[in-house]
Order: sequence, then C-alpha cells, then structure tokens
Amino acid sequence: MNSPQRGHQRLLRIALLQINPTAGDLAGNSALIVDGVKRAREQDADLVVTPELALMGYLPRDLLMSRGFVRKSGDELARIAAELKDAPPALIGVATPAPGDMGRPLYNSAVLIHDGRVGPAFHKTLLPTYDVFDEDRYFEPAREPGVLDCNGWRLGISICEDVWNDRDFWQRRRYHMDPIEELTRKGAQAIVNLSASPFTVGKQEMRERMLAQMASKYRVPLLITNQVGANDDLIFDGRSAAFDENGRLFARARGFENDLVVVDLDGRSGAVAADDFTPEAEIWNALVLGVRDYARKTRFRQVLLGLSGGVDSALTAAIAADAMGPENVLGVMMPSVYSSEGSVTDSEALVRNLGIRRLEMPISGIMKTYDETLADAFRGLAPDVTEENIQSRIRGALLMALSNKFGSLLLTTGNKSEMAVGYCTLYGDMNGGLAVIADLPKMMVYRVSRWRNCRRADIPEAILTKAPSAELRPDQTDQDSLPPYELLDEILELHVEESQSAEEIIAQGFEEATVRRVLRLVRMAEFKRKQAPPILKVTSRAFGTGWRMPIVRGE
Repeated sequence: MNSPQRGHQRLLRIALLQINPTAGDLAGNSALIVDGVKRAREQDADLVVTPELALMGYLPRDLLMSRGFVRKSGDELARIAAELKDAPPALIGVATPAPGDMGRPLYNSAVLIHDGRVGPAFHKTLLPTYDVFDEDRYFEPAREPGVLDCNGWRLGISICEDVWNDRDFWQRRRYHMDPIEELTRKGAQAIVNLSASPFTVGKQEMRERMLAQMASKYRVPLLITNQVGANDDLIFDGRSAAFDENGRLFARARGFENDLVVVDLDGRSGAVAADDFTPEAEIWNALVLGVRDYARKTRFRQVLLGLSGGVDSALTAAIAADAMGPENVLGVMMPSVYSSEGSVTDSEALVRNLGIRRLEMPISGIMKTYDETLADAFRGLAPDVTEENIQSRIRGALLMALSNKFGSLLLTTGNKSEMAVGYCTLYGDMNGGLAVIADLPKMMVYRVSRWRNCRRADIPEAILTKAPSAELRPDQTDQDSLPPYELLDEILELHVEESQSAEEIIAQGFEEATVRRVLRLVRMAEFKRKQAPPILKVTSRAFGTGWRMPIVRGE
C-alpha cells in the first residue's frame, strides 16, 4: 500500500487511535473506530492504528467461540471499510477465521482497510496463557509476522505479546521465537504494535523501558497503540507511545483517557502527555476508571455501598464519588450496639465532605429478632463467630434490598489482605456487584487514602488513625484475629504475587509460626474467593481470572 507522497520527501504520519471499546459491542466499537479514523484524517494522517481486537473489545473471552459473533464482526469490518472509503487506511484489531480443519479456528489479527475494501491481515504470533490471558484457547499463532509497505516505509506489524519476548530484556523468556527479531530480519524499518495490555501498578514505566531498549537494539522506531478503559476486572491505561531508533520516547498518549496521537515517523515528532507514575496516583486513576466503566457498560447509573466508619469503605466511597459523581452515590450507615460513636460521626463527616447521599438503618432490632429466633437452636452454646457473621449478613441483605429496589450497583468494600485470609463474610460484607479495592493490600489502602486527602481532605483523619475493627463484638480490633497488617501484607505479597512457599518466606527471616498460619488462612479462604464479585485488578496478581487455585488441595 502506497499513498501519494508530498513533494520529494518520504513522509509517514501514523495516528495512534487510543479508544475505549466494550467487549462484544460491535456497533459501539465500530462507531469509536469510524469517528477516530475521521478525526485522524483531519490531522492529515497516512495510517491509523487501533488497539488489539478493538472491533470486538478486549477481552471478548468465550464470545470468540460464537461463530455468529465472529461472522458479524467480519460483516461490521466490511461496513467500516465502505464508510471510510475516503479516509486514510487503517489497521483494525479483530479476530479472523483461520483456514483449514486443524488447529484453533481463529487468528488474532490486524486487518488493513483501504479504499473501501478489507485488505490483508497480519496475525499475532505469541499467544499468552498466563495470568488473565488464555489466548491459546481461541487463536492459532501466525506462522510468521508480516510486513506492510506504506509510503516508502516497511512497517513490521505486531500485536501486543509479540513485543514482550526480547532476549536481552527478560531473564527468562516465555517463548522460543521473537517476532520483532524476525520482522527486522525481514527488513522492517519501523515496528507497529496493536496492544490491549492490562494495567498493573508500575507496569507502564517497565513497558517504556522495554520498548525503548528494543527500539534502540534494532535501530528502528517502535510505535504502540494501547487500549484504554475497563472491561470486567481488567483495566487498560492507554498511554500509547512512540520511540525513535535511539530509544527516545517522542510521543505518548494520555493515561486512563481516550486519545488520538499523530506521530510524524520521518521527523520522529509527536506530543508526550504528562503523566504521574507514583503508585498511589496510578491506582487511584485506575480504580476510578474501573468503577466508572463497569457501571456504564453494565448500564448502572447509580451505586451504593455500606459505610462502616473504617478506611476501606471511606476510600471506596471517595473513588465512587469521583467515578460516578457524588449525586449518584448512596452511602448506607447500619450501626449496631457494637458500633462506636466515632464510627457513626466519622461516616457522617465523610458523607458531608464527599457530598454523597446518605441513608441510616440501625440493625440492633434485627439482631435481637435473630437472637430470639435462634435461641432454642443455640441453647447452651456460647456466642462465637456465628453471631458476628449474622450481623454482617444482616447488613449484606439490607444493601442487596436497596440495590434491587433502586436498581443501583452495590460496591463491595473489602481489601486484598482480608480477601486473602478470609477475614470477610460470605453473603455479608462480600455481597455486591463489584469489588473495588479487593486488589489493594490494607497498607496500600491507607497510602492511597492519604494521597487522595492531599488533593482534598475528604476522608476524616480519625478514620486514618483509628485501629481497624469490624465492630462485631465489644472492643474488637482486626489484630485480635490477624497479624499486624504491616507484617501480614509483606507475607501475602511474597506468597500471592511472587508465588513463594512457606519455606522460602521463612528463610527471609519471618517467624515460622506466623507464616504457616497466614498461608493456612489463604488456603482455607479459597472457597470464599470463588464466590466473590469481580475484583478490579491493579497488582500483578489479583484474586480474579488470573488466580486459578483449587478449593480442594492436599496441603
């Protein structure tokens, strides 16, 4: 494909179209693509590049098993091509049928549309199956990566994982083949990558180092278009980027927002959006986007959550207020006989500061009814965690009733530390449609809350300084049942995110009894996590689609 050249110069302006598609929404995603290509035309782009599987929305998961869905996506691609007949050519991310009667039925492809027609397709070579990915379930790998001739340039076309296997960057590579190495051997003068790379905290800085090193190593410019937005538990941060042959970043799209960045490949020029890579800022922006998109894409206009007077519900409320607008957030206070006066007043202060709506429903009378109803059955037995769980389940039932009646999305407020060790109640505080901070360890909850208060001090200081407590019995604190959160989070990070065994953790100086107790709690809580709402993923390993531990295990 060659477009007219301007004067005697070999010019190529590539538009990185960073959009927020919805999984399965072919019509909506098409509209985003068409609008973006038309805007790129206004900026004199010669080629437009969408994210990976942009037409289908990443991750479409088992929608890809529907032949009807795949067929409709092909029809939609042809319609887009016809509508964009007078627009610049575009590489569209979409699944395409694989020929023959052997192997997987699809390719993960970048398809060129140009002059009203659907042109050649370039297929993904490396298919990830780790963490949240399971692409080998659906796709056949490309036999070899392909090159596109455009305006005198030979562009090596790659898709997401294809750039994540450089032998000089990774100590251990996942794949035997390196598509980028193959493309440069084929004479590629620049690398173009269509990506849908999910967000994890700190990943963008590492991604930029990796891509910069790769561009410098092969002495070719490298451009990447990344998806933005959230689908289910996955959040995509965008930050599409371009690097010159020296590894210099010369263009970057905004983080966590739709954007269109046009890159002059000849002059190695483009705009670099400002960004904040501090963990607290990244997590905040990701979770706000995650809540907003989950609600919007599942057609919820309002959300609600229980307010306990603790830091977890306070941070969740602040995120929800930013994501949905405070007028669309309902904070529900459900004090019991064990609730401290401070918890009630702190919750009231939080509501006023955030400007969210408020509802109070005391549960002491309902607790009394339960006690009376169960009196005969429990006669002669001492109160224990059973009665504590009943309180949590009363609150969970009330919140679900409000969710059903008002058509609002119930947000679960538990953190990752609690989820890891089972310090949460099934059908109680685990109730809800979305677990907002369940991938944040407790100490990170405090860090993000204090970061948020530096912008505007909405979370009362008392919430940030009081001892954490479920307030399900007199004078209760979390540390009655758990190790100090500082210690607990260290052990959990080593075990959950780094997959270290008890012996490996103990060898680093941690007390053996504490380590074995924590890891036992993690194992015992597996059945709870299987019944948890979707968890917005922000760390390298969340308790979601990437956590595949069995409930029944022999340890």
